[in-house]
Amino acid sequence: MKILICEDNPLAMKTLSIVLGREGFETDTAVDGKQALGLLQTNEYDLLVVDIHLPYHSGLELVKFLRSDLGKDTPVIVLSAFSDPQMQHQAGELGISGYIVKPFDPVELIRKIKSTLKN
Repeated sequence: MKILICEDNPLAMKTLSIVLGREGFETDTAVDGKQALGLLQTNEYDLLVVDIHLPYHSGLELVKFLRSDLGKDTPVIVLSAFSDPQMQHQAGELGISGYIVKPFDPVELIRKIKSTLKN
């Protein structure tokens, strides 16, 4: 299974890569929305883990691009430092599979990813 991680915080990115790698997932990483757009156009992913606040394009803009421009319904789990109800509502309207508030529990994240990929 291949997962794209879009995260601009280097420590969070490293943590995500290590945790997912230990679970046997192959990962690509993007540090900003521009890099993520390029990866989405040239690769197939089974799941995306996306921070809401990214340079150039937000996580929600990436999901809109994935859904509208690429026509893909790839599952997406959003990570955010904010538990903003309005943001969660917008994410829900885009068909987000999960919304996890940072700091996150790696065990909870893995559980959510595995559950999402089974459906």
